[in-house]
Amino acid sequence: MSLPKEKNVLPLVGEIDLNVSARIASTFSEMIRKKPSRLVVDLSRVTYIDSSGLAVLIGAMQDVEEYGGKFALAGLHDDLRSIFETARVDQVFLTYPHVDAALAAD
Repeated sequence: MSLPKEKNVLPLVGEIDLNVSARIASTFSEMIRKKPSRLVVDLSRVTYIDSSGLAVLIGAMQDVEEYGGKFALAGLHDDLRSIFETARVDQVFLTYPHVDAALAAD
């Protein structure tokens, strides 16, 4: 199985909070405008995400699903997973252990 040529991966780093959420939302808008069949968010280097960051992820996922694309999160480590579970959004997203697994998934 070969990985798609257009990777459409957004790697995020550090804390995803109110200070950076608007910039991330803007980046998502640019990526989604091209209607990629799959958009993967690499969270492996994210140390924290707050409700504004979660809202941006949910909004992007809804936008991608609206045109029939797939939205996935990759690299969700235990600290982040507990935040997603506390916010009760852990079952909302497709999640994969790493980016390559997300890109290769059907």
